[in-house]
Amino acid sequence: MSTQNGSHTASSGRRRQNGGSPSPATLARQAADELAELLGRDPEGIVSLERAEDGWIVGVEVVEVRRIPDTADVLAEYEVEADADGHLTGYRRLRRYPRGKAQDAR
Repeated sequence: MSTQNGSHTASSGRRRQNGGSPSPATLARQAADELAELLGRDPEGIVSLERAEDGWIVGVEVVEVRRIPDTADVLAEYEVEADADGHLTGYRRLRRYPRGKAQDAR
């Protein structure tokens, strides 16, 4: 099934732009999924997405330590480097912080 801005692939359910490149949203999810596989923790959310010279830089928030109540969880922000197809090429943890703490601008 095709659309004006891209096409929809039946097997993956992901949108592609310009005949082959994944959309930014698809790319960010792919990078976050690969990070989750490495860490063994599910991503809490995508917090940033930036085009790099040879791919993308994706900011991913992950629950590092689950606590009760969940407002006491410890979160971490990871910077994920991904190639043009969204496959992880590198990552690093930028910071850890309690869920309830207001986040400072970088």
